[in-house]
Amino acid sequence: MSRIELSIGSTPCEVKPVEQGEQATDAGPAIIELRDVGKTFAPGTPKAFTAIENVSFRVADRPGEGEFIGILGPSGCGKSTILRLVAGLGPHFPPTEGEVLLHGQPVSGPGPDRGMVFQDYTSFSNRSVIDNVAFGLECQGVPKAERYARARDWIERVGLDPDSDSFKYPHQLSGGMKQRVAIARTLILEPRIILMDEPFGALDPVTRRRMQGLLVELWRDLEATVFFITHDVREAVYLADRVYILSNSPGTVLHELQVMPPDRPSREMNRDPAFLESVHQISELLDELEEGRD
Repeated sequence: MSRIELSIGSTPCEVKPVEQGEQATDAGPAIIELRDVGKTFAPGTPKAFTAIENVSFRVADRPGEGEFIGILGPSGCGKSTILRLVAGLGPHFPPTEGEVLLHGQPVSGPGPDRGMVFQDYTSFSNRSVIDNVAFGLECQGVPKAERYARARDWIERVGLDPDSDSFKYPHQLSGGMKQRVAIARTLILEPRIILMDEPFGALDPVTRRRMQGLLVELWRDLEATVFFITHDVREAVYLADRVYILSNSPGTVLHELQVMPPDRPSREMNRDPAFLESVHQISELLDELEEGRD
């Protein structure tokens, strides 16, 4: 795996190699570590398919700060498989080879310390907004008055109106509103690790930019570690502190890239020549992978 640092500033982007021995981005105890992880579905049968192989990376535990990891790669390279392995969700979990470690201990299944947001809108159609948001608290046995109070707070934090939106049902919401509900339902549990599988992929460009800005604000408040899958290079460069680029299937991590975290609104950063140069450089790496599929 190559490690590259993309320095974004007021001058054009500089690309320089990061020596393998350097631990600037991952020193200290790891919150998540994958060691030579592989996943083959239906092993030993004619339908056997290897989604990922030899995937290794570690993300340092950064209490009071967190880190935002973007994951890019060609379609079908196993990005979602990696997220579901970290989440402990079958049929992707457990791995066929290697180890998935959480705070140094093997992941044994799902847990409240990890929250996942999917691309499709995963609200319960028979539940109101407030009951969708409060669902995890209800499962934990939190009394109704307390979980409703906390749910109203999160409904407001994700940009919805707790008075007019709380008792609407999913069919009454736009796509952006549904995704806000899904994010609130995940973050209300304050997970240390947030796993997001193309959560904004189905949104229109304007709503998508708004959701990106909202996510940055919420992430900073929660100080969590975020893994974010996207096909949008601009989105990854804007949101992430670090970007992993996966190979063609079976996927493995080819490149690890440091980028400047979002310190300005998306519209402003997207006009910065250095930002655009970083997007161009990462796009070239992905184009090379796509050409290799032919």
